[in-house]
Amino acid sequence: MQRQLGEKQHVIEEAERFARAELEHDATGHDWWHVHRVVQMAERLALREGADAEICIIAALLHDVADEKLNESKESGLRKVSSWLESQTLTEAEQAHIMEIIATMSFNGGANPPMRTLEGQVVQDADRLDAIGAIAIARCFLYAGWKGDPIYDPQLLPRDEMSPGEYRKGKSTAINHFHEKLLKLKDRINTASAKEIAEERHRYMVEYVERFMQEWNGN
Repeated sequence: MQRQLGEKQHVIEEAERFARAELEHDATGHDWWHVHRVVQMAERLALREGADAEICIIAALLHDVADEKLNESKESGLRKVSSWLESQTLTEAEQAHIMEIIATMSFNGGANPPMRTLEGQVVQDADRLDAIGAIAIARCFLYAGWKGDPIYDPQLLPRDEMSPGEYRKGKSTAINHFHEKLLKLKDRINTASAKEIAEERHRYMVEYVERFMQEWNGN
């Protein structure tokens, strides 16, 4: 990633190495290239929204290192990132801010509270934009295959209300995941800049799901 050198450039470079080492072999769709895309979008949104771009970049780089899907638990993932941050040249307030963003940004079945800071809103939007649109469709089927869920099963209806545990571990399908999460994300975007991007990507997904069902039904 080429960007203008800033006060926290060394931390950004170290965070990039850490995230790449942790996630480069991931097979769930939360791999290094997902992180790379989120970082690029977070930087773009931060500049448009007036957020602290360096805090956004660091949080975006680290957000999936702590993901509970990729760790024994949410707590163990957060401890891993917190321990790493303590070794860096960041103030306690900066570390706490980054940890707050990472701990709050997951969809988590819709159960997490709203983001408190603009930087948190930017990073959350960047992550959610990677779950809306063409790449999101590819990631959805990749994740379903990794989890062992079928592409579609008319006997398995989309779930409306579910606990975080049910959302993570309950039986579903790739197509249901659109209804349970991906098609809900447009209305959960925080910033004006991200909302503009989300609208077009959302329409693309809606058209895809409609086309899928037409073909499923023999049309």
